[in-house]
Amino acid sequence: MIQSMTGFGKSVLQLPTKKVTIEIKSLNSKNLDLNVRIPSYYKEKELAVRKKLARALVRGKVDFSIFVEMTADETSTTVNKGVVKDYINQLKNVVETGRASDVELLKMAISMPDALKTEREELDENEWANINQNIDEAIEKITQYRIDEAASLEIDFKERIANIKMYLDEVKALDADRIENVKTRLQKAINDLQVDADENRFEQELIYYLEKLDINEEKVRLENHLNYFLETLDTPDSNGKKLGFIVQEMGREINTTGSKANFAPMQKAVIQMKNELEQIKEQILNVL
Repeated sequence: MIQSMTGFGKSVLQLPTKKVTIEIKSLNSKNLDLNVRIPSYYKEKELAVRKKLARALVRGKVDFSIFVEMTADETSTTVNKGVVKDYINQLKNVVETGRASDVELLKMAISMPDALKTEREELDENEWANINQNIDEAIEKITQYRIDEAASLEIDFKERIANIKMYLDEVKALDADRIENVKTRLQKAINDLQVDADENRFEQELIYYLEKLDINEEKVRLENHLNYFLETLDTPDSNGKKLGFIVQEMGREINTTGSKANFAPMQKAVIQMKNELEQIKEQILNVL
C-alpha cells in the first residue's frame, strides 16, 4: 500500500490553563526535511519529537508546530518593581519634577530594559504526557491523510500501466510487419541500383541488419518491469524510491524500442507508451 508524501494532521488539547494545538504538514521531498517549532519550555523534548516524527513519516518536507494559547488569567510575566523604582529615581534627577508627572516617568521607566521579567515555566511531565499522546494522534491523522491521498494515485498508476501493456501488445503485433517492411525496402533499394547482388550475401547482410533492429529483449524486459511495478505497488510498505527506479528501467526499454522501431505504426505506439510513462514519472515523485 503506497502513501503520498502530501498530508496534514492536527490535534487540539485543552488543559486547565491553556489550549495546545499540534499541527503537522508534509510535502514531497527526496529525503526527510524536518522543521520543528515548539515553545521554549518544551525545548528539552524536541529531540524526542524529531525521532518520533522521523520514524513515523520517513520522508518528505515536514513542518511540525505546537501552538499554546493561554486560557486562564495566570501569566508568567511580572513587573520588576525594584528595577522600575530605580529607573524613576534616576529619571527624577534628569528631568525637572515640576514639569514631568510621576505617570510620565513611569511610562518612561517601564520601557527601559528589564522593567518586565518573565519567569521560566518549568516543564510539567504530566502535561507533556498528554501533549505526547496528542502528537501521536496528529501523526495518525497525517498518516491516514497520506494513505487516502495515495489511493487515487494507485488507481491512476494501474490504469497507465494497463495502457502501456496495451501499447506493448500493439508493438508485438506490428513486429512481423515491421520486419517484412525492412526486407522489402532493402530489396527495393538494391533493385533501384540495377546491380546484380549475390543472394547469399544479401541474406547475410539482411540477417545482420535485422539483428541490430531486433526488439525481442526489450519487449520481454519491459513486460517484466511492468509486472514488477504492479507487484511492488501491492506490497504492504510504501516504497516510492523503488517504484521510481523501476520506472527508469521501463523508460530505457521504451526508448530503445523506439530507436530500433524504424517503422511508423510502431513508433506511434512507442510515443503513446512514453506519454503514459511521463504521467507516472510526475506522480511517482509524491509517493513515500
